[in-house]
Amino acid sequence: MYSACAVALRAGARRVVRRVPKSARALPRAAAARRQISTTAARSTDLTTRGMIVQTLSSVGSKREVQQYLSLFTSVSSQRFAVIKVGGAILTDYLDELCAALKFLYTVGLYPVIVHGAGPQLNRLLEDAGVEPQFEEGIRVTDAKTLRVARDLFLQENLKLVNKLEEMGVHAQPLTTGMFRADYLNKEKWGLVGKVTGVNKQAIETAISNGYLPILTSMAETDDGQILNVNADVAAAELARALEPLKVVYLSEKGGLFDAGGQKISAINLDEEYEHLMSQAWVKYGTRLKIKEIKELLDTLPRTTSVAIIHPEELQKELFTDSGAGTLIRRGSKLQASTSLSEFKDLEALKSVLIRDREGPDAKETVEKYLDFLRENPFKAYFDSSMNALAIVLPASEGRQATLATLTITKSGWLTNIADNIFTALKKEHPSLVWTVKEDDENLGWFFDKADGSITRQGDVMFWYGIENGDEIVKLMKDFTENGRAMLGNSNLESRLRQAASKPAAQQVRGYSTLARRPALPKFSISNRRGYLTQTNPNPPVGKQNASMDRPARVALIGARGYTGQELIRLIDSHPNMELHHVSSRELAGKKLEGYNKQEVIYENLSPEDVRDMEKRGEIDCWVMALPNGVCKPFVEAVWEGRKTSGHKSVIIDLSADYRFDNKWTYGLPELVQRSNIIQATQIANPGCYATAAQLGISPLVPHLGGMPHVFGVSGYSGAGTKPSPKNDVENLTNNIIPYSLTGHIHEREVSSQLGAEIAFMPHVAVWFRGIHHTISIPLNKSMTSRDIRQLYQDRYAGEKLVKVVGEAPSVKNIGGKHGVEIGGFEVDKSGRRVVICATIDNLLKGAATQCLQNMNLALGYAEYEGIPTM
Repeated sequence: MYSACAVALRAGARRVVRRVPKSARALPRAAAARRQISTTAARSTDLTTRGMIVQTLSSVGSKREVQQYLSLFTSVSSQRFAVIKVGGAILTDYLDELCAALKFLYTVGLYPVIVHGAGPQLNRLLEDAGVEPQFEEGIRVTDAKTLRVARDLFLQENLKLVNKLEEMGVHAQPLTTGMFRADYLNKEKWGLVGKVTGVNKQAIETAISNGYLPILTSMAETDDGQILNVNADVAAAELARALEPLKVVYLSEKGGLFDAGGQKISAINLDEEYEHLMSQAWVKYGTRLKIKEIKELLDTLPRTTSVAIIHPEELQKELFTDSGAGTLIRRGSKLQASTSLSEFKDLEALKSVLIRDREGPDAKETVEKYLDFLRENPFKAYFDSSMNALAIVLPASEGRQATLATLTITKSGWLTNIADNIFTALKKEHPSLVWTVKEDDENLGWFFDKADGSITRQGDVMFWYGIENGDEIVKLMKDFTENGRAMLGNSNLESRLRQAASKPAAQQVRGYSTLARRPALPKFSISNRRGYLTQTNPNPPVGKQNASMDRPARVALIGARGYTGQELIRLIDSHPNMELHHVSSRELAGKKLEGYNKQEVIYENLSPEDVRDMEKRGEIDCWVMALPNGVCKPFVEAVWEGRKTSGHKSVIIDLSADYRFDNKWTYGLPELVQRSNIIQATQIANPGCYATAAQLGISPLVPHLGGMPHVFGVSGYSGAGTKPSPKNDVENLTNNIIPYSLTGHIHEREVSSQLGAEIAFMPHVAVWFRGIHHTISIPLNKSMTSRDIRQLYQDRYAGEKLVKVVGEAPSVKNIGGKHGVEIGGFEVDKSGRRVVICATIDNLLKGAATQCLQNMNLALGYAEYEGIPTM
């Protein structure tokens, strides 16, 4: 859709208390079923890859949700992920469930700081000893005897939790003394009860950096060494104030807060709801106190911090899904509203907000014209003081429903839950509303939750709520069916931007500057913010009108016998806008092309003269040279010769290494090269397979290099081609690995040239058929953590559909037959000055044929991923 498609990082921007009836949804969301993670196997066998963990989590939420929350939680230093308060009852009744949840977090590299109490156990021990527990204002009165019993009990409970975790393969560090500094709360009134004055963050950070979960007791010490009892909720709050985590989690047997009707409260946005909530008759006793204490805590923490009250069995669902499972409490943000552009203090800031995350031709000019439209038409804008969120609604008029014209949310806006706040405001002021979204928007479910109904047409979805009149709904659906998004006319900014994006200007610029322009967000499927085509271009660049929409592009493949040629044939066979007209192979001339179903094609043995004459006649839109190194030059020169007299300009894509170092050719690695260059190109050098994976694996760290990266690469034998040699002799490769060109390999030169930094490359071949694995050792010019580096890669490749950043080292076994690259590992040595990163690629697909099709699509004016199953 429009930048409501900047609805990306849901990171807590969730919770719709109103439930949408299933009958009102066109695409109801899948139910989330829980799956228990194994808690019995040893860590050496049960610490599975991150991909498997994500798959497991997908049983409680979508893969998109899981990846988004993992990305969010790993975006901060380890000790700032979460503080989890564990009550004594949880340690007694739900120890297994607690440890299973903590093990999961530990497995995916998340290190919550746990602080526990033991109140129920202490009560029982004191009663068994004939001591009646005493409380004043809800605080336990603690004398010397009570403190002695409490201290022994806390150490025992701490050890029980630590031992259980260790049995499950989770390294845990007991931190039982010296963690909290305190003064007496009121010695005369409560005795040996402490008021926390400081937190020993160093011990927590050291435990985490050594790979241990820190397990704290709620005991404190005065400056002179006196042990004091501290309420566990208070200890958790003080920990949170010291660490400023993203999440503060209170594990509860009830699993949340409940309203007057006994229904669990899904979410509370304090800035908007606190006063109203506290005025309700049912908000009393423990519920009232808990909400008040949480508000006081959140008022002292960053707005990105939220509190969750949850049952330990549902911790995964609470943390990693949009819907959550317990009660989520945030400060939220109060909204402002304007009905005139003159009410905005800074019009330039408004323009910046409207254009953010939207790359495209004439975007600034389009926004200027849109502002002129708003000056002449009534509207209402909703936004927060920092403009992290902005929605513009055009009110209902005769014959037209109210329309959500644009919605843009930043990462910070999602983190503070402004998206839901805005929709709450919209529903208060607009009884009915209409908006549109692209069908492949990854956040489609969020819009379904906001809507009463929807209809899909040619990749777009129209949503509405509050329209009760059946005739109105039918009219609306008919209008959308006939006109699509155009039914919204000039009211929709994103529609204007998409129209501008279809122009052939150099709007596709991407480059490396995107990191500086936007926050780390999960990938968007909508809008032109990433700078590449997301739909077929109806106006191809000048000179490329031969690839117009009235017929498929005509492709000739020179060198169709090899593995890459066969893969490309299969891809073109399923491409809606390309057709193979000629395939050339000297060995197969005269035979029928198998595996191509659009029409019958017979192998030919085309000569350079044939190619020249075909180019003169304008018969081919794209030539693909799938020939060995050093062979294609006569055919390329024949195309050039044919152009001289015809005026026809086809596209040439060379899969060999012959032109990768020729600056007259465009290097075709779309993820790292400006896409506008590929769009305008007529001769493209397709990168090497080893080189593609190596560049993608190193590129984000080029500014941080402290020396020469070393790439140890191993390829399956398909990379050695079809011509028999020791490198593709299965018998020779069995129980063997063959190194070759240990220095000076052409891919070493290629990667170094493209990255602008020297690398060392050591290629090998092994017995499997397809797939490449790189292990890359990269010296750093400063100390960095694994988390920092992984986030750097996630930011750099956010939105790239053929690059997947994973936690664990990817495997060749899982990349075969896939069209992208997986990058993971991110293991940093003790010094923090060297990282080892792994990358895998299918050498025949993204390493050759798939990348070729990306370049063909861009150069011929089609959507970049058309005909390519994305990762």
